[in-house]
Amino acid sequence: MSLSFRHFSLAAILAAGMVTTAYAQTTLRFAHPVPESDPQHAMATFFAEELEKRTDGALSVQIFPNGQLGNDAQMIDGARSGIIDITMVGTNNLTGLIPDVGAFELPFMFPTRETAYKVLDGEVGESISTQFEQHGLKSLGFPENGYRNMTNNRGPIMTPEDVKGLQMRVNNSRALNDMFASLGAAPQQLPVAELYTALETGVVDSQDHPIAVTLSFKFYEVQDYLSLTQHAYSALAFFMNDNKFNSLSPEHQEILLATAKDAVDMQRELSIAKEEEMIDALRAAGMEVNDDVDGAAFQEATKNVWTNFTDANGDAVVNAILEASR
Repeated sequence: MSLSFRHFSLAAILAAGMVTTAYAQTTLRFAHPVPESDPQHAMATFFAEELEKRTDGALSVQIFPNGQLGNDAQMIDGARSGIIDITMVGTNNLTGLIPDVGAFELPFMFPTRETAYKVLDGEVGESISTQFEQHGLKSLGFPENGYRNMTNNRGPIMTPEDVKGLQMRVNNSRALNDMFASLGAAPQQLPVAELYTALETGVVDSQDHPIAVTLSFKFYEVQDYLSLTQHAYSALAFFMNDNKFNSLSPEHQEILLATAKDAVDMQRELSIAKEEEMIDALRAAGMEVNDDVDGAAFQEATKNVWTNFTDANGDAVVNAILEASR
């Protein structure tokens, strides 16, 4: 064999190796609904950077924030079909597929964040996570949206009486719809992407979201009052296409799950650490913030919401949550 041919053969082998390495890299499409200023996007960025680092570049993540790939329902459908690999949405958007998830949305279900984490990361959360697989999905954990609080343009909300007559935007959670109806508001379901305009034009005059969402979507520009009602803890569902997960090597599956857990932990810590800062930012933007709320009165006034849920779905998951919360 001539020297020049040996050089050519070596070059060909090296080139083939480079092509193999390039094809071995997998890029995962990660879509979420919030702006890049939100802690949820910080979590997505952390997950992407850590996953690429821990797999030496074999797995990379392309992030599509702010609903670029559709609304919550469309992202769920995209993840089920494989058009999207990974997504993160409010658990309320999954109640049609997994009714038990609706128990997480019940008013005053989780008195503290620590209680919520204990349930979501424990046997109850694991039991519900296994139900994702029936729908072509792999659960990666439950980050947090945070405690929901009410905003409006009429005045501070201190008692259930203050909610009567409000044109309240709600998401598709039956629990929240039932709650605001029982409090005498007029609940109207609207996608979050349409909410700013609806508040600006007076289609609705009030809404409820965790602090981070109120800030990142700039609802302070079209709402005057924030009342810290903390009437429901709002979890997020973080999941991916099950076929895509199963297509990864066992080693990469293990790394992805560990990275997802670390990302969830990071996002929860960030959510807590930034909350007071975000409330101050809303004050600075002109919102009047009220923390004089009769929580006991709200809890008493919304007991029927729990009954509505258990009548429709049985009481097994509610009892499991209460048992795990002790």
